[in-house]
Amino acid sequence: MPITIAAAEFDELVAAALDQVPQELLAQLDNVVFLVEDEPPADEPELLGVYDGVPLTERGIGAGFLPDRIVLFRGPLTRMVDSHEELVDEVAITVVHEIAHHFGIDNAALHAWGWG
Repeated sequence: MPITIAAAEFDELVAAALDQVPQELLAQLDNVVFLVEDEPPADEPELLGVYDGVPLTERGIGAGFLPDRIVLFRGPLTRMVDSHEELVDEVAITVVHEIAHHFGIDNAALHAWGWG
């Protein structure tokens, strides 16, 4: 059964998940903003998060880039869990998953490593 959580409390879960990422890794995030939206695009209703940008592995030298965006979608995340504890875990997994995309790690590798 989905859980209900206030937007501000969900934002705190995202912040807490970011606090768990090793500082050495966070320091290497280049020009990335983290956002929370209520729902994903209508054509992907179960999407938990998305990385929107140019992975570091595909960037050229000297070219300017707009900030990359990592967006977590509150609706699908809260609908897929049965407890607050599960939501905490799923938010953390989604944060790590999307950060990995920034570093050029694709879904196949993430699934192979158990981060699907």
